[in-house]
Amino acid sequence: MSDLHLLTITAARAALDAGDITSVALTEALLARIAAVEPRVHAFLTLTAEQALEQARAADAQRSHSRSGQALGPIHGIPLAIKDVICTSGIRTTCASHILETFVPPYDATVITRLRAAGAVFLGKTNCDEFAMGSSTENSGFGPTRNPWDVSRVPGGSSGGSAAAVAASEVPGSLGTDTGGSIRQPAALCGISGLKPTYGRVSRYGLVAFGSSLDQAGPLAWTVADLALILQVIAGTDPFDGTTVPHAVPDYHAALTGDIRGVRIGIPQEYFGEGMEPGVEQTTRTAIAALGDLGAELVEVSLPHTRYALPTYYIIAPAEASANLARYDGVRYGPRVAGNSMWDEIERTRGSLFGPEVRRRIMLGTYTLSAGYYDAYYKRAQQVRTLIRNDFQQAFATVDLLATPTSPTVAFPIGQKVDDPLAMYLSDIFTLTASMAGLPGLVVPCGFSCNLPVGLQLIGKPFDEATILRVGDAYQRSTDWHMQRPTL
Repeated sequence: MSDLHLLTITAARAALDAGDITSVALTEALLARIAAVEPRVHAFLTLTAEQALEQARAADAQRSHSRSGQALGPIHGIPLAIKDVICTSGIRTTCASHILETFVPPYDATVITRLRAAGAVFLGKTNCDEFAMGSSTENSGFGPTRNPWDVSRVPGGSSGGSAAAVAASEVPGSLGTDTGGSIRQPAALCGISGLKPTYGRVSRYGLVAFGSSLDQAGPLAWTVADLALILQVIAGTDPFDGTTVPHAVPDYHAALTGDIRGVRIGIPQEYFGEGMEPGVEQTTRTAIAALGDLGAELVEVSLPHTRYALPTYYIIAPAEASANLARYDGVRYGPRVAGNSMWDEIERTRGSLFGPEVRRRIMLGTYTLSAGYYDAYYKRAQQVRTLIRNDFQQAFATVDLLATPTSPTVAFPIGQKVDDPLAMYLSDIFTLTASMAGLPGLVVPCGFSCNLPVGLQLIGKPFDEATILRVGDAYQRSTDWHMQRPTL
């Protein structure tokens, strides 16, 4: 079989089960693809070719023995890439920061443990914005990732490496993290599918923390069916993470019936307005209309506190980042910059090894948590967060899910917004609300504007990933946007 690097997870799984290909052959084809295109994309920070081939050989051996009846998992023998903010035992985990440039974790994150047990093959760790802080992957300490559709443009962020690796056909699926849109926005800008699960659905144990009340790991791949297979493996409660919720994990793949007749989809009026590129709006509205053609009922709804989402998020998230990143002081992790005293060493280490965006957010967060400002900023932001969550609860009293744009623009040129933090932050304006409410969000490719991908976002009720996956899958059965591949 030729062009193995073009297989989706679902197609690769079928070919493996049928004996048409081996995991070793698939892994070798993807490593060859990485060698061919990686110099132009820079999606990976660490490649683990030898370990991947070892895992692939083990998967093939287990599959051979399973012919006698042993059941294999849905991603057994499937190569994946992992965002470099997720701990991997024995494999460098840098968070795209010089302050962790040499850090090798002694343990696996829970999501990695579950993927290993399911027989996944790990090709390597992907580039991202430093400590997942950014919307373009330009904040990486090791250089930006480039969008495979146009290498002069960003792939989105912070999971830009994970999204670009899939879009460039270097890997059929990947794992990212989403704090304010970091899976969904790069999925949209790279023309692939991506899922942020409900907060508490997937363990955060072993995710290097940015915003502890917001962070969530999730999959990126070409199709919704592929996302469902990965989510099936990583979802579920975890004794190492007290924020996981002991809800039963449904059969996500079985939920993909293709039938969405009678599903009520809310269209929030606040998500269509000033600042959105006309081509993005038109493409998104066309996709929403297509859901109506498939039998869904489209209902206008209002989320009135949406306009406060951006300032609220950029108070809460930096405050949590300030607390979480206090541990990086040159004493316990990574390199240390010499100084005249302990405090001088800490100051020099953090000042020279953290990038400018991370330093900016630490300062913002420290300020909002400081005496005299806590009530005026952080406490008030948490109150507004409650209002945003209430907006969703009221909307979900009448609809089953929401359909919205993902990003107000298509992928923008590298360097265009690096010196304008507010313009960069506005890239996440449509994804922040679901993060603050802890809701699941799915993005599927829905067309092009200016020859660049546009993504449709579906926001679901808490722990109702099954419904948004069903709607996204039905849309993909009736369109071919998820089949379009960039030419590199």
